[in-house]
Amino acid sequence: MGTLGIALFLLALLALLLAGGVWIAIVLLAMGWAAMELFTSAPVGKLMATTVWGSSASWALTALPLFIWMGEILFRSRVSEDMFRGLAPWLTALPGRLMHCNVIGCGIFAAISGSSAATAATIGKMTVPELLKRGYHEPMVIGSLAGAGTLGLLIPPSIIMIVYGVAADVSIARLFIAGVLPGILLVSLFSGYIVVWALLNPDKTPPSDIHMSLAQKLYASRLLIPTMLLIAAVIGSIYAGIATPTEAAVLGVVGSLILSFASGSLDWKTFNGSVMGAMRTSCMIAFILTGAAFLTTAMGFTGLPKAMALWITSQQLSPVMLIAVLTLLFMVMGCFIDGISMVVLTAAVILPTVEAARIDLLWFGVFIVLVVEMAQITPPVGFNLYVLQGMTGKDIFTISKAALPFFLLLAFAVAIIWIFPDIVTYLPRRMLGMR
Repeated sequence: MGTLGIALFLLALLALLLAGGVWIAIVLLAMGWAAMELFTSAPVGKLMATTVWGSSASWALTALPLFIWMGEILFRSRVSEDMFRGLAPWLTALPGRLMHCNVIGCGIFAAISGSSAATAATIGKMTVPELLKRGYHEPMVIGSLAGAGTLGLLIPPSIIMIVYGVAADVSIARLFIAGVLPGILLVSLFSGYIVVWALLNPDKTPPSDIHMSLAQKLYASRLLIPTMLLIAAVIGSIYAGIATPTEAAVLGVVGSLILSFASGSLDWKTFNGSVMGAMRTSCMIAFILTGAAFLTTAMGFTGLPKAMALWITSQQLSPVMLIAVLTLLFMVMGCFIDGISMVVLTAAVILPTVEAARIDLLWFGVFIVLVVEMAQITPPVGFNLYVLQGMTGKDIFTISKAALPFFLLLAFAVAIIWIFPDIVTYLPRRMLGMR
C-alpha cells in the first residue's frame, strides 16, 4: 500500500476510535501499533517498550507536574480575590471600567498558572458575580473572560509549551520567553477592543462606583505584590539564566505554598486537593505524550512524514499558504479534540513539513499555541466554554457568540506575528545573546 493508502487508513482508524469515545492516549498507541504491524516489518513490541520508556524518562517533563501543581494550589487560594481588589481601583477611569479586570487579571494569573481552564475559572469565580452585580453587559463580561482565559496557554509558564517543546525538541526556556511579547500583544488587543466597544456603547457600561484617592489606590495595590513577586521569581529566573524551567517550577510551587499559607487559604483539604488535581492532570498528559512518542516512531518507520514533506515541497506552497492551511486544519481539529491532543497528534506528521518549508520551529510553537487558544473557545469541545457554562448557566452557543470577537482577535494576532515574527523571536535571541 502506498503512502496515500496508509494515510487514509490511519485517518479512518482515528475517526473510528475518536467517535467511539476511546481515550486519546489509547488512540495514539493503537494508530502507531496498526501502522507498524500492517505496513512495516519492525519489531512492534520492543519498539513500543523502548519508546514509551524513553519518552517517560525525559528530564524536560519534570517541569510539567510542578507547574500544574503550582496552578492547582493558586486555584484554591484567594489570589484572584486579592487581584480584583488590587486592580479594580486603577481601571475605573478606562472606557469599559471593571471589564478590564477580566483581561488584566487573566494575564497576571496566566503568568503563575499555565492552564487556560484554571485561569478562566479562577478569575471568573471572582469577576463574573461582581461585574454582573454592578450591572455590566453580560455578553461582554462572558466574552472577555472566555477570550482572556486563553492567555493561560500563552503567557509562561505554559503547560502546552512544555508539551510542544518535548514533541518538537525545542528549548522550553526559549519557548517560555518567546510567549511573553505575544502574550502582552493579546492583552493589549483584548483591552483595546473593550475600550472601543465601551466608547461605541456608553449606555452599556455602568458608572463608576469606586471612588478612592491616590493614596488609597496605592494601598489597595499592596495586594498585588505577592503575585508579582511570584511571577518575577518564576519568569525572571528563567530569563536571567539563573534557573532551568524545572528549577523555576520548584520556585513556583514553594512560592505558591507560601502565598496560599499567608492568605490563610492553605489547609490540609486545600493541599490534598491540589496534589490530587495535579496528579490526575499530569498522569493524563504523560499518558498522551507516551502514546504520541510511539506514534511518532511508527510514522518514521512508515515513511509517511517524509513523504508528506516531499509532497508539500513539490507543491511549492509558499510558507504563508502552508500556515493558512495549518490554521484551518487546527481550527477544525479544535472542534473535536483538546489542545494538548492536537499538538501531540499532529507533531509527527506536521513538524517535518514545517521544517521543509524553513519555518522556525520556535516561532511555530507560539503559532500553534495561538491556534489552540482559538480552539479553546470553539464549540463543541472548547474547554473555556464549558468552564463558563458551569459558571453562568448559559448554553454553549450563547457563550460562543459572546466569545466570537475575541476569537477573531486571536486570528488577527496570528496574522500580526506572521507579518512581524520578531514579536516572537526577539526576546529568545536576546536571551541567547546574554549567555
